[in-house]
Amino acid sequence: MEWIKLIGILIILVGFIFKFDTIAVVIVAALSTALVSGMSFYEFFSMLGEAFVNNRLVTIFLLTLPMIGLSERFGLRQQAVILIKKIKGLTPGKFITLYTALRELAGLFGLRLSGHPQFVRPIVNPMAQASAEHAYGDISKEDEDKIKAKAAASENFGNFFAQNTFIASAGVLLIYGTLKDLGYEVTDASIARMALLVAVIALVLSAISNWLFDKKLAKKYNKIKGVDK
Repeated sequence: MEWIKLIGILIILVGFIFKFDTIAVVIVAALSTALVSGMSFYEFFSMLGEAFVNNRLVTIFLLTLPMIGLSERFGLRQQAVILIKKIKGLTPGKFITLYTALRELAGLFGLRLSGHPQFVRPIVNPMAQASAEHAYGDISKEDEDKIKAKAAASENFGNFFAQNTFIASAGVLLIYGTLKDLGYEVTDASIARMALLVAVIALVLSAISNWLFDKKLAKKYNKIKGVDK
């Protein structure tokens, strides 16, 4: 009857298929697995509480959300837009490429810039939208959404491809330890160098994509301006 201990997997599958509340499904699955494994309610909740306390730093990012909300409430977006509009010749593609480069540079030094909810949504996307308005005037809702998507993608590219360029990052240490255990002769510095090469390639490809996006917007809206004239 050892197979009964896999009931938690079945509960998770059923819960996700029927789109029940994710947290409730996971807790019920864990509780069911614990009970059929011979654990008591007290032991289960003690283990759950201990695991939460030991990993409480994972949820510390929640403290930044009220701060971001207050910053937006008191004009963070507006000030970001005003700053962008003062820079001549800036386009959304150029700005997003610049942010990707800064994101990768921060990764190289092991600096964290939070992420989508704390940085991209309140700062990067409004600045990219402002650069589009400054360069092309009023743009369509479809193009606004494309700029929003590119701003979010720039965070993903910069974070994912540059996170292992820092020699002491958790990813580098994990790769080094795994390869070392498998008998491969590697160093943490060599892993970081390879990650740096990949980050540069990602930046170049991102810059080309953003440049083509700018060309497309310029062709579209300059033509519209010409018709208006």
